[in-house]
Amino acid sequence: MIIFNLMSNDIKQQLYNLCVAYVQNRMQAAEDAFRAAEQASNDDTKSSAGDKYETGRAMMQQEKDRNTIQLNEASKLMVALNLIGTKNTSAVVETGSLIITDNGRFYLAISAGTLVVDGVSYFAVSPASPIGMKLKGLKAGEGFELNGKVYRILEVV
Repeated sequence: MIIFNLMSNDIKQQLYNLCVAYVQNRMQAAEDAFRAAEQASNDDTKSSAGDKYETGRAMMQQEKDRNTIQLNEASKLMVALNLIGTKNTSAVVETGSLIITDNGRFYLAISAGTLVVDGVSYFAVSPASPIGMKLKGLKAGEGFELNGKVYRILEVV
């Protein structure tokens, strides 16, 4: 049963672009927060209460470290996205596949939550997520169970 037509690759490209925008937004937010923490740390003048000054600087350093970790994680997501082809089609679920099930539509790429293309919702999931691991390697007509819910794959694009 074919649900999609030649527009499927266009939808995959749009989903891919939304994932890239998601990662870019995360990277920008982490960079902005890092700069703000760095600026706050630099603007903090040493007061007569030396401990207060040192505590403030330590807190700003922790904030910068947290944002550096977030930036590194977002960079890893971007690397993962760069490995995904949007023109490929396969009968078997693999990274980059668009999977239509009787319980939702999934894009196997990165965990980016719900993405909407042309008013239709798709769940961007990582291959390492519980549902991503269940999906990987399956074909149309096959199914799986996750958290007591049964999914049947209608189409793999």
